[in-house]
Amino acid sequence: MGVTNPGNDPSASGGVEQQVYEALASVNDPEIHRPITELGMVADVAVGPDGHVRVTVLLTVSGCPLRDTIVRDVTAAASRVAGVRSVEVVLDVMSDEQRVGLREKLRGPAKDIPFAKPGSLTRVYAVASGKGGVGKSSLTVNLAAALADDGFSVGVLDADIYGHSTPRMLGVGGIRPTVVDGMILPVPANGVRLISTEMFKPERSAPVAWRGPMLHRALEQFLTDVYWGDLDVMLLDLPPGTGDIAISLGQLLPNAEIVVVTTPQLAAAEVAERAGSIGVQTRQRVFGVIENMAWLACPHCGEQLDIFGSGGGATVAEALGRATGTTVPLLGSVPVDPGLREDADAGVPFVLSRPDTPAARAIREVATRLGRRERGLAGMSLGLSPAGR
Repeated sequence: MGVTNPGNDPSASGGVEQQVYEALASVNDPEIHRPITELGMVADVAVGPDGHVRVTVLLTVSGCPLRDTIVRDVTAAASRVAGVRSVEVVLDVMSDEQRVGLREKLRGPAKDIPFAKPGSLTRVYAVASGKGGVGKSSLTVNLAAALADDGFSVGVLDADIYGHSTPRMLGVGGIRPTVVDGMILPVPANGVRLISTEMFKPERSAPVAWRGPMLHRALEQFLTDVYWGDLDVMLLDLPPGTGDIAISLGQLLPNAEIVVVTTPQLAAAEVAERAGSIGVQTRQRVFGVIENMAWLACPHCGEQLDIFGSGGGATVAEALGRATGTTVPLLGSVPVDPGLREDADAGVPFVLSRPDTPAARAIREVATRLGRRERGLAGMSLGLSPAGR
């Protein structure tokens, strides 16, 4: 006896089978982040007289990269039900019709940018810099990892089309995303949902030689064709400078706020001001400035050495405040730490592997400022109706 596709009517069966099915509601698809019962992935639950449970799970695609995770989680959930002695998980694949239904269930029939809607509660930050080499990407992935570690649902869009580097830094270099009926599922990495141009290239070393219109289309596709789910925070790792991507971002995500990364030296600060000033043209808010490589602790005496000068971050914040007519805060100053480079190469977020270092603490303080903003009431239905009607 079994419960065939119990997601349609879980109350139709009783006993252990129903209990197993209900237990499986605690298992989330690791890419979609929704219960597998809700997604129609549980095709059958059968319990034998000896307490052996056989669960048939429908994968979204045959080459699902996280199938082992699903098998492990389903086995663990079913094993916790009283009376279950052993669990067997059988994997099958959704039909084309089922995949179409799943896509429409998640995204609906129309393609749009969910973060650009008036009622969106996702806080979108575009991490920008005036020039390369200031640590913008490493700060982006570590801010994302810190926010995810604090319980936020976080997505990272690697919008640095030419110089993409976030997959390696998050430990998922070479992994391709799952595609369900044209809907792209971001790759989970250290609690973060990630998408990058690198994931779609035939070879990781292959260059990207695209002109402006193709860059705009790539960014638009990452925002419309990717199923990000319900995010608290979205971080976009922008390319250096004020080129096509920065302009396209202003058109596609006008509600995005700009976080400028600079180093202390004044030459870098002057260039960083230009990156932040793009917000004046696109009418986007500059949320704040991060000063990276602020100082180095002497390995012998511990004294702070200003190897790249000092004051650049504060200078950028003040200049952007004047340019925008608002208060632009210096969000934090992150010291130099060789571990940031070492962990980025190893694909391990520095804030998770070395949380007690001064650099990790500084990054977490910035992440706290990004994450603690209250969600507003704009776009939310309060369920009120006119009195007396």
